[in-house]
Amino acid sequence: MENCCGLLTSKQEPVPLKSVEVELEVRDHVATVVSTLNYENKEDKPLEAVFVFPMPGDAAVCHFSATIGQTQIVAEVKEKQKAREEYDDALSSGQQAFLLEESDQSPDIFSLSVGSLPPGESASIRLEYVTELAVQADEGLRFVLPAVLNPRYHPQGSEGVQVTSVPASLVPYSLSFSARVSSPRPVSKVESNCPMDPLKYLNTEQSQATVKLAAGHKFDKDVELLIYYKDAHQPTAVVEAGQTSAKPGTLMGDPLVMLSLYPEFPQAVMSSLASCGEFVFLLDRSGSMGVPMNNNEGSQTRIGSARDTLLLLLKSIPMGCYFNIYSFGSSYEHIFPKSVEYSEKTMEEALKKVEGMEDDLGGTEILEALKHIYSQACIPNQPRQLFVFTDGEVGNTKEVINLVKKNSASHRCFSFGIGEGASSALINGLAKEGGGHAQFITGIDRMQPKVMQSLRFALQPAVVDISVKWDLPKGVSVSVLSPPITTLFQGQRSLIYAQLTGQSPKAAEGSVTVKYSLAGHPSQNKLHFNLKPAEDSGLTVHRLAARTLIRSLEMVEDEEVVEGGEPDEGVKKKKVVELSVQSGVSSAFTAFIAVNKGSGETIQGPLVRRNVPTPMPMMAMCGGGASGGRMMGRPIPRMVSCSMPMRRTVMEASPSAQMVNVGVMEASPSAQMVNVGVMEAQSCKSMESCGRRNCSMSKKSKGMVSCSMPMRRTVMEASPSAQMVNVGVIEAQSCKSMESCGRRKNCSMSKKSKGMKTLLTAMRRTVSSCVRRPTSKGVVQRESLNCSLDIEPQQPPRDPLLQLVSLQKASGCWELDPALAAAVGKTSEEVENTKPASENKEVWATILALIWLHGFKMDAQKEWELLAMKAVSWLRAPNAPCVAECVEAGNTLLGCKVQKDALGI
Repeated sequence: MENCCGLLTSKQEPVPLKSVEVELEVRDHVATVVSTLNYENKEDKPLEAVFVFPMPGDAAVCHFSATIGQTQIVAEVKEKQKAREEYDDALSSGQQAFLLEESDQSPDIFSLSVGSLPPGESASIRLEYVTELAVQADEGLRFVLPAVLNPRYHPQGSEGVQVTSVPASLVPYSLSFSARVSSPRPVSKVESNCPMDPLKYLNTEQSQATVKLAAGHKFDKDVELLIYYKDAHQPTAVVEAGQTSAKPGTLMGDPLVMLSLYPEFPQAVMSSLASCGEFVFLLDRSGSMGVPMNNNEGSQTRIGSARDTLLLLLKSIPMGCYFNIYSFGSSYEHIFPKSVEYSEKTMEEALKKVEGMEDDLGGTEILEALKHIYSQACIPNQPRQLFVFTDGEVGNTKEVINLVKKNSASHRCFSFGIGEGASSALINGLAKEGGGHAQFITGIDRMQPKVMQSLRFALQPAVVDISVKWDLPKGVSVSVLSPPITTLFQGQRSLIYAQLTGQSPKAAEGSVTVKYSLAGHPSQNKLHFNLKPAEDSGLTVHRLAARTLIRSLEMVEDEEVVEGGEPDEGVKKKKVVELSVQSGVSSAFTAFIAVNKGSGETIQGPLVRRNVPTPMPMMAMCGGGASGGRMMGRPIPRMVSCSMPMRRTVMEASPSAQMVNVGVMEASPSAQMVNVGVMEAQSCKSMESCGRRNCSMSKKSKGMVSCSMPMRRTVMEASPSAQMVNVGVIEAQSCKSMESCGRRKNCSMSKKSKGMKTLLTAMRRTVSSCVRRPTSKGVVQRESLNCSLDIEPQQPPRDPLLQLVSLQKASGCWELDPALAAAVGKTSEEVENTKPASENKEVWATILALIWLHGFKMDAQKEWELLAMKAVSWLRAPNAPCVAECVEAGNTLLGCKVQKDALGI
C-alpha cells in the first residue's frame, strides 16, 4: 500500500483542510460567528478542495475572505451562476479562486471550494455569519455550531448536493472553539453538551464571560451552548446606525431598529386550557430513527423515545378533542382514515398501533404525508394542531416548508428536530411558516418535556388581532422589514426589524405598542426606546434584517412579488440578488467569489480535486438508507433483513488509531462508503438453514439467529501516519427463498423482526473486541467467533413514570388494579386494604397516582402536568365525596406528605 503523509480521507487521499477555528461572540441574544479554515497542500500537484458543511438555517453569512501568504482577498457577493463561471474561468487560467455558496435545496448546507492551491502552499479561509439565538423552555439561549452533516434523503429522481462523509471518529482535521458572552444583565451560567474549560468572568458585574471547548473534540455531535442570564428576556430595542458609505434611504444607509418582545399574558387566561382541537401527530419512521438518542451505553433509540412521547401526548389531550397519527418514510401510513373523536376506545386503539411502530418505512419523504393531511377537511370549531417529529434528514426542505406556508391559515405546526445534525432549516421553517414553535432534542435531552411544553402552547388560546403601533418623533418615519407577527407565545421572543428614515433630535425617544386579543381579553405591551444609535454594534442588525427580507422573498411565489401586470419568473430572483449584493449577505441565488489576481503567476499542472469529509455518526450511516432514493446526490446505502454468514477482513492501524467503527451496510456490489472489513452474505437459501460456515438457524427465530461462524481475519498494520481505521461494508449479495428480503426500509419481514437491529447491536458490542486482539504483523488467522445473537433483545424495564401514565384512562382517572399497585410500588393487598371504605375504587386509585407523581416525580412535572390536570378535572366532578380522607390515607401508604391543595383538588 502506498505511504501517504499527513491527514487522509477514507479513500486514503490526502485532506488539505488541517484545522477549523471558531470564535463566537454573543451580545444578549445575537451571535456573531467567525470561522477560520486552514488549508495546506502537501501533495506534489495543485489542488481544488471542496468542503460541504452544515450551517444554522437562519444564519446571515456576511463575510468571506482568503489569505494566501501576506495577501488577503475579500470576496464579493455576485449572482450565483456568474460567480460559478468566474470561479471556473479563474481555475482554467491558472489563478487561485475561492467560492462559497448556499445549497439550492436547503439554506443550512454550504459548499466551500478552494481552487488551485499550489504544492506546498497554505491558505486561510475566513467566513463570518450572524444569527439570533432561540429561547428554550428553561429560558436558556441556545447556540449550535453544526458539526454533524447527516445524509439528506432526496425523493426518487431529485438531485442533491454531493457530499463526502466519514465516521465522526475519523474526521481528519481539528476544531477549536471559544466564546465570549456579554449582556446588560449578569451571565448566570453557560452549559454545553461538549467538554468545556471553566467559565471565566471578565468583570465584577459578571456581565461578560468567556468559555472554550476542551481540546480533542470528537466530531460525534454538534457543539451546543446554553446561555443563561439573570432576569432574562426583558423587552429590548437596539438602534443601529447605517453604513457611512451607503446611500441614505437604502436598507444599508439608514438606521435600523431591532425590537425584542416578550409578551406577558394574564395568569388567569394562561391557566385555562382549551378543551377542543384536532391534534395530528406526524412521526418519522425512516431508518435513521433507529439511531440511539446519544452515545451513552443503552441509550434509547429515536423511534423508542418518540413512542414514549406519543404515549404522554395521547394521555394528555383533553376529552372532546379529535386526533389522528400519521407516520412516514418512503411511504406514509395513518391509524385512522380521518381524525376521530378522542375517547377511551380510540385512544387504546391508537396506543396499540404506536407500540408496534418501528424505523421501518424507508426514506424520509415527508411531503406526500403532509399533502394528505392538508387534503383532509378541517373539523368545525376544532382548530388543527400539527405535531411533526423528525430527525430532519430531508433534501427537499424548501418544497416542504412552502407547502406548510400555503396551508398556514388552516392550522398551527409544532416541529421537533430529533438527534444530532437535524436540519435547522427544516425544523425552524416548519414552525415559523406554520405559526407554531420549534424544539430540538439532542444529546441527553429528554424529548418528553419539550414536547409537552409545545402541547401547552397548542392548548393555550390562540392570540388573535395582533397589531403593532409606532410612536416616533416628528420627521421620523418607519418601514417594518419583518413579516407581520401572526403568533405569540408566553415567554417566547418575537423580533421586529424596522428601517428608520428622517432626522431625529438628539436624545429623542420612540415607542412601539403591540396589541392583541387573548381568549376575548384585549391586551397590549409597550416598549420605549432611545433613537440614538448604539455604539460598536457594527452592522449586525442590518445584516439580520437583510437576511429576514431575503428569506421572506425566497419563500414567496414569483407572482406574489410582481406589483401589477403579468408575473415574471425572474422578478423574485432579481429582487433577492439586488438585496443580497447590496447588503453583502448570502442567499439562494447568490454566492461569494474571490479571485487572486495579484500574483501574476499561473499555476501549472493538472488540477486534482479533493473532497473534504464532514463528520457523520456511525449509526447514522448504518440506519440512514432507503430504497430508491438519493442521499446528497449519491445512491443510498441499503440494508437487508436476512441472516448472513460473514467473512471479515480487518486492517489494524498504529496504536494512535484508537477507534474502530463498524460501518456502512450496502446491498450494492460496489461498496461506496469506505470502511475496514467487508462482511458478505453470499447466499441465504432457506429461512431454516443458512447453509454456509456452520451457521445453524433456530426455527423459532424471526430472522436473525444464534450462529457459530468461523472467520478469516487478515491483519494489516497501516503506516503510523495513516491515522484511520475503517470497519465494515456489509454486502448482501443473495438472499433466496425468503418471504421478502427486500431492502431494510421496505422489507415486510423487517416490520415483524428485530433481526437486523439485533445483528447491528451484537456487532457493535462484539466485533470491535474481536478485532483489537494483538497479533503479529502480516499474520493470517483462521478462528471461530461464537456470536450468540438473540432474536428478541432484552427489553429494558419500563420507566416507572411511563408505566403509571400508560394505565391512565382517557377520562383522566385510574382504575384500582394490580398494575396500578405495582406502578406505585405496593402490593394489591396493601392498596386494597388502605382504601377508605366510603370512597369508590377509581377515586382512590386516581388520588394515589396523583400523590405518587407529586411525591416522587416532581423533577419530571413538565411531562405529567397536563395529564394530572385531566385527573383533577375528573375528581372535581360530583363523584369524589371523601377526597381529604383519601389524600391522608394515600400519603400514609406511600410515605409522602403531599398537601391536598398541592394536588389542585
